[in-house]
Amino acid sequence: MFFGEILGPDLIIVVVVVAVLVFGGAAIPKFAKNLGSAKSEFEKGLKEGKEAGNTKATDAADTKAPETDK
Repeated sequence: MFFGEILGPDLIIVVVVVAVLVFGGAAIPKFAKNLGSAKSEFEKGLKEGKEAGNTKATDAADTKAPETDK
């Protein structure tokens, strides 16, 4: 209940107004665009990491220790 009281719509309005005053109106869309591109690059990296992890797991399963004749 405590976080619900803090994160109300009035706080969001205050944060937006302060951001416009600090950064200016022209910088806000650029900042939002940069956040969007960073998010997409992050998701792309996660996807590539999962694909790389899957290939390493299959390579390790396919590799067998050489058998020696005794």
